[in-house]
Amino acid sequence: MRKLCAAAVRLAPAIAVALAAAPSLAADLPIAIAYLRAEVDHPPVLSNLDPIPEDLGFAGAEIALEDTRTTGQFLGHAYSLTLVSVAPGGDLAAGAREALAAAQLVLVEGDAAQILAVTDMPEARGALFFNVASGAANLRSADCRANLLHTLPEDAARADALMQVLLDKQWTDLAMITGPKPEDAAFAATLRASATKFGMEIAAEKAWTFDTDLRESTMQEVPRFTQDLPDHDVLLIADPTDDFGRYVLHNTWSPRPVAGTEGMRPEAWAPVIEAWGAVQLQNRFEDHAGRNMRSRDYAAWAAVRAIGEAVTRTGSADPATLRTYMLGPDFTLDGFKGRALSFRTWNGQLRQPIAVVNDRALVTLAPLPAFLHQRNEMDSLGLDQPESACTEFAR
Repeated sequence: MRKLCAAAVRLAPAIAVALAAAPSLAADLPIAIAYLRAEVDHPPVLSNLDPIPEDLGFAGAEIALEDTRTTGQFLGHAYSLTLVSVAPGGDLAAGAREALAAAQLVLVEGDAAQILAVTDMPEARGALFFNVASGAANLRSADCRANLLHTLPEDAARADALMQVLLDKQWTDLAMITGPKPEDAAFAATLRASATKFGMEIAAEKAWTFDTDLRESTMQEVPRFTQDLPDHDVLLIADPTDDFGRYVLHNTWSPRPVAGTEGMRPEAWAPVIEAWGAVQLQNRFEDHAGRNMRSRDYAAWAAVRAIGEAVTRTGSADPATLRTYMLGPDFTLDGFKGRALSFRTWNGQLRQPIAVVNDRALVTLAPLPAFLHQRNEMDSLGLDQPESACTEFAR
């Protein structure tokens, strides 16, 4: 009962604003949303802990739909959500056509190439897509698309958040271990670029070469593996597939903090975020999904809530109308992270603070106060306008 009362109190102002802003309450306005998911065959990892939930991402869209319907029912707005899931190696184009037949507002989960393939389809003309799964830089730069907005933070924004924290602590001598997979190499490159951006250098790097089960020999092998690293303040781990990083923590030769994808890590969302009303969101999500909310869940939640906010303010379900409002100066979204969220007008990325966390607590929320920006402090994270090669949004 306490949770329900708290939610009612939180939603009351939004409902009042919505009623005042609504152009008309005369007829139902259908707002159809689709969630297009390209499923992935995840390779085996060293640990069976923390399996990837089957509803990762989509559960966030579902809980946002519940929130959005609460306001929408007072305005005659009828929201619906359709899941279209394409099996690994399946016909993504056919799945995209099915999703677009159901809705012109589409959350898309896939890698960068898959997202571009979908948004470039002739059937996608006139639709509005939300990237909820890929942090790839090219989607926010040279390969941006005018019909694609991003509610998942770019990888560069997460790396910048971590580097701001390390620089603030004066932990500037860095070493790094990179995994063998392409995703590992890509994130390592992002960490290098971010370190350079903030005037730091990764002085030594090692490639993770173990292909055996370390669960019984970690205390012997990892210290030897890290023994020849030069003196450093922090050891960075580039292991986004969550394969080996857990075995490095607390097993290094030198007693040093570990950061990156293990230890102290930057996330769009984490269960340890408790301030700014976040506990209410965490509780509602846990009641719905039976697990903690993750970053991809949050990205999908933010996409549906952004749609709901734009529909409430414009009284329209037209993708072009909603896109114009979302990219305009009046759009803001309460993201339970202490600051109002908004979309960057030059590449469609949702501005948002990045939580730098460990397993048990929030370390801090970036951007840090010392990192100023002439327009918005959150633009100190990730690609700023002069750095982005995106031209689609200037048309």
